Amino acid sequence: MIEIKARLVREQTAVFIAGESIECFVTFTNPQRSQSTLQSNSDVLENLAWATVSIQCYCNTTLKKDKPSLADDVPTASTSLATSLLKQGTLVASAQPKFLFCDLRLEPGETKSYLYRDELPKKGPPTYRGVRVKYFYKITIATQRVGSKVQLLNVPVRVLPKPDFENESVIGEICDDTNDNVAPANPFIEKKKTESYLEIILHYLQNISSRRCPNFYVITNKRGRVGRFCLFKQNYKLGEDIVGTLDFSSQTVKCVQYSVTLQCEEIIRETNGDEVHDVAAVTSFTKHHEVCIGLVETQIILPVPLHVTPSFKTDQVDVRWRLHFQFVTTTSSHMTPECEPGETWQAPEDIEIETMMWNLNVQVLPTNPLQISAPSGVHTLIIK
Repeated sequence: MIEIKARLVREQTAVFIAGESIECFVTFTNPQRSQSTLQSNSDVLENLAWATVSIQCYCNTTLKKDKPSLADDVPTASTSLATSLLKQGTLVASAQPKFLFCDLRLEPGETKSYLYRDELPKKGPPTYRGVRVKYFYKITIATQRVGSKVQLLNVPVRVLPKPDFENESVIGEICDDTNDNVAPANPFIEKKKTESYLEIILHYLQNISSRRCPNFYVITNKRGRVGRFCLFKQNYKLGEDIVGTLDFSSQTVKCVQYSVTLQCEEIIRETNGDEVHDVAAVTSFTKHHEVCIGLVETQIILPVPLHVTPSFKTDQVDVRWRLHFQFVTTTSSHMTPECEPGETWQAPEDIEIETMMWNLNVQVLPTNPLQISAPSGVHTLIIK
């Protein structure tokens, strides 16, 4: 019997950004003890023919027409390893498998550990559990005894999408300062440490998410002006609050109440014969509701959950985020709260209302994966 344990080096969270380096300890142990000194060495030794580790991204979809394209480095179905991998879903992205060993022999009580290090695919899709499309990542540890079937140990990880740089050379601009290269060398000054890939990504995300650019939107219907909405910025990281204000001071149509919902829109392109059309599925998350009759101005605060997937697009799905507004308006003249000081205004029991809806797109970006609590723990496989 051989016990295999896998543990991520980053124990506090199993969340990474696409393209980031990932490290995992893989330990092989023979827990058996020899019961008799008369046993030969061949009787107590445990033997594994080989073991490989690779990062795999799988796709599960309910689409019948569209099929995800396989990665170029996916092993062919003629091998026993590929046959085992096909049971988990359609492989859409994969890092090149790395061999840990060939012909491993373990004596009773002996343990051998290996450190696996590789980079997550930069162009692969992020982890996503949608309505009709799901992407999920696993670190797959495969091993086999001679003459036996392939055994797999999967370590699930969550992958956030890499932000789309307007110019890929921005990484070099952030990381390197050309002025430092022409400065005279000083042995007493500590050399500047080069920023890691994660630090560069986080620096870029901080820059684009902290830019304040208030946008004003006049909300109207066929009867007139309902109000004005101000959104202070368009880009929000996971865990941030979407903050905006609604101004009713110049309205010509009374707004009785409103609600704002943060929604994820999953758009899938389907083919039905010669016709190609987009099918959208909407999932709602945080919501803000308020009765606003008599208010001149009010504020909206919607937190972006940490467990959702940021905006991204692949050949199969386009995931977008939006603010969904619902306004309940009325033209009734009895909805003007006019009363003397010390008096209480009594609202009418029945009023004529109309409901209008409005959608405003926002961009949801990834955040620092170290701020997302998702411990990976230790994953174990026992081969008998």
